[in-house]
Amino acid sequence: MRGARLPVTIVTGFLGAGKTTLIQRFLDTPEGRGTALVVNEFGSVGIDDALLRSSTDKITLLGNGCLCCNMRSDLQIALRKLVADRDRNKIPHFDRVLIETSGLADISPILQTFSTDRALGSEFAVEVVLTLVDAVAGLRNLDKAPEARKQAILADRLVVSKTDIADSKTTAKLIATLEELNPRAIIETAVNGKLDPQCLIDSGRADVIGRHSGFVAEAAHSDGIVSFVLREKVPLDWAVFVRTMETLIALRGPDLLRVKGILNLSGGKGPVVFQAVQHLIHPPVELNAWPDKDRSSRVVFITRGVSEKQVRELFAAVRALGTTKTE
Repeated sequence: MRGARLPVTIVTGFLGAGKTTLIQRFLDTPEGRGTALVVNEFGSVGIDDALLRSSTDKITLLGNGCLCCNMRSDLQIALRKLVADRDRNKIPHFDRVLIETSGLADISPILQTFSTDRALGSEFAVEVVLTLVDAVAGLRNLDKAPEARKQAILADRLVVSKTDIADSKTTAKLIATLEELNPRAIIETAVNGKLDPQCLIDSGRADVIGRHSGFVAEAAHSDGIVSFVLREKVPLDWAVFVRTMETLIALRGPDLLRVKGILNLSGGKGPVVFQAVQHLIHPPVELNAWPDKDRSSRVVFITRGVSEKQVRELFAAVRALGTTKTE
């Protein structure tokens, strides 16, 4: 039905739902080969971009913004540049584009862009919109964040993540809520990003033509959401870092929408990926190698009402306590 147009998969989901892990696994499958990746992150440092760069050599980062807001024109430019670079043999051949939106994206204007921009619509066809929903925090996010609800409503496929660490009753209630919000979507579950790769290339729905048109609502992010980055060139002490995060979570857990970073730890063999979402700290993962030349620790915080100054002062206080010697 799309003719010669390049198929596009959009992967969205609220902050901390597990989009990067899911995409990494997909890119490592036969179905994921030949995929060009466009990553959008809310914040000035691309952590997801760095982590995914080892999985594909065809990647574009749209940082420090949101595709649904000021980045829509950048998306158009990025897509056309990918095709132009491919046709000039500047990058390897690809036959699919996957867009990972920021966790705060309202995808309806993105879909509208594809349907109203004739030039873009003649080159690309959105085939799958896949939304990840966190089983641990999903109900709370759907209740408090309009972005999370819109992401669920507009999906072809809804994928519930983190079911292995969520209460079964909570998961069942979440799935029932999603069925009510979007009765037409197919609902899957995924643990650690494990999902049939066909889910990212096949919507599972017959009404391909016209299902992604006519969405005109603009995004309005929840008040008080800010993003900032902590950088440290000197290797970090893990005990100081994790105690700071535990204290921050104990005091302001619900307002830590997402914390994600790459750490250079004292005595560590390689970089460590750290992630936290609200009250949940994910087990740290040590990588075999740094994803780029930057060896500094950098941690992206997306918070509601928690300032960079407050976080930096807490780190300083814990570090000072950790180095104080008793007489």
